[in-house]
Amino acid sequence: MMAYLRREKETVQVDYPLSKVWVDMGKAIASLEWVVIEKNEGAHMLKVKTKSNFMAYASEFNIQATPLDESSTKVAISAETPVTTITGIFDIGRTSERIETFLLALRRQVAGEDTDSEKKEIE
Repeated sequence: MMAYLRREKETVQVDYPLSKVWVDMGKAIASLEWVVIEKNEGAHMLKVKTKSNFMAYASEFNIQATPLDESSTKVAISAETPVTTITGIFDIGRTSERIETFLLALRRQVAGEDTDSEKKEIE
């Protein structure tokens, strides 16, 4: 069985200051029940591991927030998911979906929306 990494990247602009986005990134990850495996407060960088399931491995995210100006922030996400020739069939698009799931959770946090009633996890 052959294994490889499936990589995806996404960069978005969030119209909130870095201090708010940084706090809300942590809240978004907690709402998804993902695990922070590394945190660099000075660089505003998080390394995160998502959940896995029977037919899909967990993804690892590197998420970095950088200020664009006083009221907006760039959030750059790179994600890797190990796949095999077998799980690769079931995994098509999953890494990208997990990025979108995080961005939706972050959007809800910065907007102050209730995330408990609509928690969504892509497994």
